[in-house]
Amino acid sequence: MSDADRPRLLSSGNPQIPKGEGPAPVRAYIEAMPGWKREVGECLDRMAVRACPDLRKAVRWNTPFYGKEDGWFFCMYCYTAHVQLTFFRGADLVPPPPRQSKVAGVRYVDIREGAWDQAQVEDWLVQAAQRPGVQF
Repeated sequence: MSDADRPRLLSSGNPQIPKGEGPAPVRAYIEAMPGWKREVGECLDRMAVRACPDLRKAVRWNTPFYGKEDGWFFCMYCYTAHVQLTFFRGADLVPPPPRQSKVAGVRYVDIREGAWDQAQVEDWLVQAAQRPGVQF
């Protein structure tokens, strides 16, 4: 993909991807993730596929969402210095992801460049996929 064809990055560092359902817009988002974040996005996408055999994917609000028939359980968003993972029912996970939200039940994980606990994140994805999804 040439630089002219690459999606624009928002001021936060997040790729600007049009809303869409299915794997194609999520793939476009991951391919547009800048630098080291792209590898993180590819890894998270593979983990989500393993965690949920009937996985749904979509991009909404410049954010890739992962879910199943009953709703969404996870999304990610690029910031300048990290990739933020959002677990919509994260307070129900054991142990819960570290960062609380102002929204009841939502928990965050920030992945920064370098080593990150992939085993823990994959465990959270498996747990999240087993819980009811959230409708938007």
